[in-house]
Amino acid sequence: MSGLLGKKIGMTSVFDENGIAVPCTVIEAGPCYVTQIRTKAKDGYEAVQLGYDEKPERLVNKPLAGHFVKAGVKALRLLREFQNIGNLDLKLGAEVKVDVFSKGDLVDVSAKSKGRGFQGVVKRHHFAGVGLATHGQSDRQRHPGSIGGSSYPSRVFKGMRMAGRMGFENITVRNLQVIQVIPESNLILVKGSIPGAKNTYVTITK
Repeated sequence: MSGLLGKKIGMTSVFDENGIAVPCTVIEAGPCYVTQIRTKAKDGYEAVQLGYDEKPERLVNKPLAGHFVKAGVKALRLLREFQNIGNLDLKLGAEVKVDVFSKGDLVDVSAKSKGRGFQGVVKRHHFAGVGLATHGQSDRQRHPGSIGGSSYPSRVFKGMRMAGRMGFENITVRNLQVIQVIPESNLILVKGSIPGAKNTYVTITK
């Protein structure tokens, strides 16, 4: 498989062969189930759709429920497609586990970053603020300042850095090294940090 779905568990550190502590992120990767197989003849491309994390059937609408029944699996929360699957002979309902990765592999991890809500320009874009802290200017410290001309162009250019919602964006961290794989617990340890809070769903791609 070229990838797997999982959930961020938290962070820890492990010691390498030289006794150096390596910071790692612990990911629960799988088990995932094959819910659909895309073929070139039918769909125009080859891919495998994987599902992860069971959920109650009462929370599934009828089209998805039929999709899961056809695949012969229970209702799942997360569905993603993976291409570049090579010559794998996977069947509907097949279980894919964390042993598709091995120590030393380089992987890309994608997830939603932590949401920060509505933020001002100082926190969102690292503005320095304007005005003085004293002399009657204390209400201007964290304000953005001027945002455009008056008579020309008489509008605000697109892309102007202003206050707004921050975070909760799709972020991919590339070329993270697999430090350890623990098949009996469906855990994989990757070097460094990945986006999102604990229990955030992640996509791991080789």
